[in-house]
Amino acid sequence: MYKLRHTAAVEAVWDSLPELANEEFDRAIIAVCEDPWTHTEPRDGDPRDVRRVLILQHTVAALLIMDAPPVRRVYLRHVDYLG
Repeated sequence: MYKLRHTAAVEAVWDSLPELANEEFDRAIIAVCEDPWTHTEPRDGDPRDVRRVLILQHTVAALLIMDAPPVRRVYLRHVDYLG
């Protein structure tokens, strides 16, 4: 399991999501923390493949994956509500 890290600004956006979007995002981010490579897509142009994107019906999130044992973290960089 990867540890999730995010800023207060990202948390504020996450908390402000409408109910359906919030529920969808909550489920998805749990899955990402279990296996980020399966549940996200690579961001174009990243040669190391650590910058990933989580694309859902209501939201898109930018992530940074750190996988150098013993550090296993998912950094949630941005969350955008699609409306």
